[in-house]
Amino acid sequence: MSWGLLTEDWRLKLLGFGLAILMLGAVAFSQNPPTQKTLTVGINYTVPPNIVLINPPTKVPVTYSGLAEVIAQVNPSNLTASVDATRALPGTAVKLNIVARTLIQNVAVTQPAPIVVNIDTFQTKPIPLNIAAPTAAGWAISKAVALCPTNPCTTVSFTGPVSWETNLTATATNPVTMGDAASGCSGLACTHEAPNQAIVLRNSSGVLDLLSPKAATVPTSTLDTPVVNLHVEAVAGITSSTVPLVVAPPAQPPPNGYQITGVSISPITVVVSGDPAALGRMQRIMLPGVDLSKSTSDVTFQIAIPYPKGTTGSVAIATVVYSISRNPQVTPSPGG
Repeated sequence: MSWGLLTEDWRLKLLGFGLAILMLGAVAFSQNPPTQKTLTVGINYTVPPNIVLINPPTKVPVTYSGLAEVIAQVNPSNLTASVDATRALPGTAVKLNIVARTLIQNVAVTQPAPIVVNIDTFQTKPIPLNIAAPTAAGWAISKAVALCPTNPCTTVSFTGPVSWETNLTATATNPVTMGDAASGCSGLACTHEAPNQAIVLRNSSGVLDLLSPKAATVPTSTLDTPVVNLHVEAVAGITSSTVPLVVAPPAQPPPNGYQITGVSISPITVVVSGDPAALGRMQRIMLPGVDLSKSTSDVTFQIAIPYPKGTTGSVAIATVVYSISRNPQVTPSPGG
């Protein structure tokens, strides 16, 4: 073939070659078009040990795009969404960015909108354990012990948001009423063992169910001992008396420049059961003093009620609220 034949009508030949390439691309493009999809994936959080995210979202929809045969490989194992909260501070309505990534090449990911969450301080606090043991008429509790799981325990440890710890109480309830027919009590005394009794948490907002979706946190809030074994003893014929609660002076006063302006106790009185002679000597129950050396505003304490030996009470924990305010500024008199 001569060079002349190759160069003859070269423009037409070049045009035909270009059209063939375009047609081939169009066919291939129609079989593998650009595509966009959305997949809901779980959110991975990185949180420092001193803060907690309250009820943050667990999943987020992520939009991604690319050629059809490429994005067909995308799935929850290679598409991730993460939130880095290592520099976040406690507060309400804190905005955090979500970073979405995929391990599949040639796939474009659209970053989701930021989330807004409540962030609190994360801490562990011991909570006095209250044992609720109902009795039938004429019966009284002589001994009530919680075992965690085999050793006696009077407190449990709650780890979670500081805001949830306001007036936080922990209660385990004996499932039978001591002295009635279902309890098996007869004669003048009886004992009941109640294994695996759930501890119920309550705070200022009501019952705190850590298993509820509404109580979800990152990290997870926990109670170190969710269930206890109860050992309850009751006796018949013991009398009871209503006794007032009083609080001892603070072990440490408020800081300089601050003063106590009021003290409230709840409950004001408790029903105490025990030997009539012991009850006859009891005029009041003194709650121990607390440390107010770091308190510059109103503060609440949960105080275990110290019942005298040989007696039991209707309530295990008293709530004491101290009202604290700054000392008034005194303006010196003229010439003073």
